[in-house]
Amino acid sequence: ALANLTSAPGFLLLGLMNGPDAQPLLFLLFLGVYLLNALGNLSMVVVVSSDAALHYPMYYFLGHLSLVDVCFTTVTVPRLLISLLHPGQAISFQGCFAQMYFFVALGITESYLLAAMSYDRAVAVCRPLHYCALMTPGRCAALVGASWAVAHLHSLLHTLVISALSYPACAPVRHFFCDMTVMLSLATSDISAAETAIFSEGLTVVLTPLLLVSLSYVCILVAVLGVRSAGGRRRAFSTCGAHLVVVSLFFGSVLSVYFRPLSAYSAHYDRLASLVYAVVNKEVKGALKKEFRCRAAPQEL
Repeated sequence: ALANLTSAPGFLLLGLMNGPDAQPLLFLLFLGVYLLNALGNLSMVVVVSSDAALHYPMYYFLGHLSLVDVCFTTVTVPRLLISLLHPGQAISFQGCFAQMYFFVALGITESYLLAAMSYDRAVAVCRPLHYCALMTPGRCAALVGASWAVAHLHSLLHTLVISALSYPACAPVRHFFCDMTVMLSLATSDISAAETAIFSEGLTVVLTPLLLVSLSYVCILVAVLGVRSAGGRRRAFSTCGAHLVVVSLFFGSVLSVYFRPLSAYSAHYDRLASLVYAVVNKEVKGALKKEFRCRAAPQEL
């Protein structure tokens, strides 16, 4: 890795399109979506942190999820916008792997925050009378802190493993940012050990929060089925619907992009899937987070 850092001149990001032509209309479209997403998420962070009436645990998690989202899009979308106006931009080795590091770290943080939010919903539905005693500010801060810490440790491991591989000078990257699958496909050294390590470790990173989410919703389902009132069941499910959609969008995107063998790698598919995840899904989640804000207070069945 040290040799790469000191000698490699970098990579050439080809962008969303393979051709040399600028795409000003796509630039304006994605710029508008990015600005709306950034302003929406930043306003959520400001509102949650400044309004004492929103100091419920779910709002606390929402504030951090919004912060992750705005950082995540800022890591990837500006490079996309530049490539639409000036295709074929050079990026240094250090810049490329720094981008990959933050992309992975923020993605993992989001997965664990979604798991923490599902735990919060399970407590709100299953133990409404003990909600405040269980979801204390200290416990919420510990869940958020653990999400950030675990994510950065895993991302550091991924980045060190992939950056230690050998790469050709000025290699063309058929993507609009430095993604893990792209960098593995570019490596000139043997990647079998790195691919196995990253796949197994990445599977643990994804399946752990997914399992926690699933267990939380099993508890919620059991509690709701025990409620005799149809109105009570609707109130309980209303607090979980938007969160469940966000979870499905997130984990569906991650599993479809990153848990395929490298032999099935397709630059066109990965660029499209990454675009949907980094831009479209974030905008959909912005609308869903507004619904969270209306329904996140603890419900009594």
